[in-house]
Amino acid sequence: MHINEIIAKKRDGGILSRAEIEYFVNGYTAGMIPDYQMSALLMAVFIRKMNRDETLALTEAMLHSGDIVDLSEIPGIKVDKHSTGGIGDKTTLIVAPIAAACGVPIAKMSGRGLGFTGGTVDKLESIPGFRTGLETANFIRQVHEIGIAVIGQTANVAPADKKIYALRDVTATVEDLSLITSSIMSKKLAAGSDAIVLDVKCGRGAFTETEEKALQLAMQMVEIGNAAGKKTIAAVTDMDCPLGRAVGNSVEVIEAIETLKGKGPADITELSVLLAGLMVFCGGRAKTPEDGKAQAVQALRNGTALQKLAQLITAQGGDAAVAENYSLFKQPRLKRVVIAQRDGYVTGIDARAVGIASQLAGAGRMRKEDAVDSSAGVFLHKKRNEAVGRGDVIAEIFSDSETGAESAHEVLTEAYTIDDSPAAESALIKRIIM
Repeated sequence: MHINEIIAKKRDGGILSRAEIEYFVNGYTAGMIPDYQMSALLMAVFIRKMNRDETLALTEAMLHSGDIVDLSEIPGIKVDKHSTGGIGDKTTLIVAPIAAACGVPIAKMSGRGLGFTGGTVDKLESIPGFRTGLETANFIRQVHEIGIAVIGQTANVAPADKKIYALRDVTATVEDLSLITSSIMSKKLAAGSDAIVLDVKCGRGAFTETEEKALQLAMQMVEIGNAAGKKTIAAVTDMDCPLGRAVGNSVEVIEAIETLKGKGPADITELSVLLAGLMVFCGGRAKTPEDGKAQAVQALRNGTALQKLAQLITAQGGDAAVAENYSLFKQPRLKRVVIAQRDGYVTGIDARAVGIASQLAGAGRMRKEDAVDSSAGVFLHKKRNEAVGRGDVIAEIFSDSETGAESAHEVLTEAYTIDDSPAAESALIKRIIM
């Protein structure tokens, strides 16, 4: 077996065997196959595509390239949740405490943000003192004690995906559905939970811009999760406009806290109770998804979900007083407002542009080693179909950098579309795949 033969086979539209897929995954992870050959193979896959069996084999090869977390010591059905990435998507900070408050053990590994999409780890680390690096024994013990722990992904989980994704990012092969599926599911399966709830985004702020592609991706991931013996459910949801009003790190944590207090934006609240309800259902705490959602709503209303977040913050070294005193977060040096240039209604907010503006302000990173400013970000004072008057503040930028704030202002100004009448309403929840 030789990598040249595998590249040529896929280039010509052939179907790769499990052995061939394991060969190139293991060879590239070990450094035996160079970047230029792997790049050629990735482009061949991107153009010629992979079938269901190839995608499953690729997922399993990347899954077994590193450690598989053993959560068997934790009683109950452990449920993981994953989003394919979106602007203002702070749902993990909301749904994990809700599900834990409903009795579902949450032992979650999350990632950092890259580019214009944010990462849960960066958001949590904006809380003073919060630690996302826990030893495995402490991670498991914390779930035993309070029912929830959220940490950064360890280096040994699916290392093949980490290396292959970095190459996809610079070879224009990120968007292939089989490569996305295997990337996400290898990490989710390696994380050790018994069930998985997926939030698959579609729209301008998502990797899959069309609903059709998002649906295809959701169906692939659900099929692979179930084939691996994990109960898997996916929701296809809208990401044309940002979720909620806050985009950044600490600003999103604050909005998550407000949502847990019952005062969050309607869209983030709607999505959060749906996802949490699916987690409660997958965790065996509800007979139907509808019953799970009802339990999630109750945990939100009675304050137990907010209490669970406070427990999580305290257990991981953070200052839980931030829930009542937002001034404890790092404060930005600069604030810059975006002004409406005409009367009318907001008919569109380009989610991707808002994400880029937040990144330029300092909330995101271009490279994985870049630092982020926890106080930087964007707040949308006006959302889709809200009325505005000429001179109204429609958005606000937070930054420590004059240059960053100015660049963000230029991008954010162009992100808004204002017309004479409201736009047609678009459903936030498109489909549920079980």
